[in-house]
Amino acid sequence: MDVSFSRRRLLTLSALLPLATILPGRAHARGIDSERIIALEWRPVEMLLALGIMPLAIADKRNYHRWVREPALPDSVVDVGLRNEPNRELMQRLRPSAFIISKGFGPSESDLTPIAPCWSTAFNDASGRPLGLLERDLLRLGQFLGREQKAVEHLTYLHQQIAATREKLPANPKPLVMFSFLDSRRVMIFGANSLFNDLLERLGLRNAWEGKTNPWGSAIVGIETLVRLENVTALCFMHGDDDPVKTVAKSALWQVMPFVREGQLHLLPAVWFYGGSFSALRFCQLLPEALCA
Repeated sequence: MDVSFSRRRLLTLSALLPLATILPGRAHARGIDSERIIALEWRPVEMLLALGIMPLAIADKRNYHRWVREPALPDSVVDVGLRNEPNRELMQRLRPSAFIISKGFGPSESDLTPIAPCWSTAFNDASGRPLGLLERDLLRLGQFLGREQKAVEHLTYLHQQIAATREKLPANPKPLVMFSFLDSRRVMIFGANSLFNDLLERLGLRNAWEGKTNPWGSAIVGIETLVRLENVTALCFMHGDDDPVKTVAKSALWQVMPFVREGQLHLLPAVWFYGGSFSALRFCQLLPEALCA
């Protein structure tokens, strides 16, 4: 496991702290009120929270509590509707000072700039390392909002937790297969380009799924595909009491899964697959608990 990797990152971020303390607050210069920012996708929500900013409103708040769960949002945060098609009239009435959006999902900057200025982030880039991109974008957002020091402090904490998680892992763990049920016949599985895969590499772990994935690091496959994965530990992320795994667990096909027969299946609570630093921290919290159980 590459301990020096984390140390190098910590040193780099720590070096930015003195600079962050003397840079002027750019949000004030732009007329952006940090209490009136709308985030239209859940990764940007996490980014604002990482900077100590509670969004004025988000999209699809009900499903945020189901799929992301943490950090929890207070009742005061307004729900502006669907992430891909939010309620424009409601957003206009809220008079936001800025929008934080995800590139390639939901309204574009040109759709929203008549209401308020936009700042955008992407989940991934050509590197296939969404966590690395998040680190750069959180520093960039911190600069945009005059929260540079907060961004550096949060990322330093993230790297410390990743290093601490690495120390808690068992010796010589099996490769991991990570998935979540979409229905009783299909799962979403996570491989290259995913947030989880980026974390596994930093933790010195191997992803058992080597199949193709989309730009967000996931693929949809039939559950019968999982039968081929032998000598692995399975992490199944659940989403509420009605999760399909509870029905599938009774099927004959499920009982012949190698990881089920070997007692290597772990049911975990929700972690947002396409999330930010808080999703990464939640993953780091749950992983040792599962592997060391």
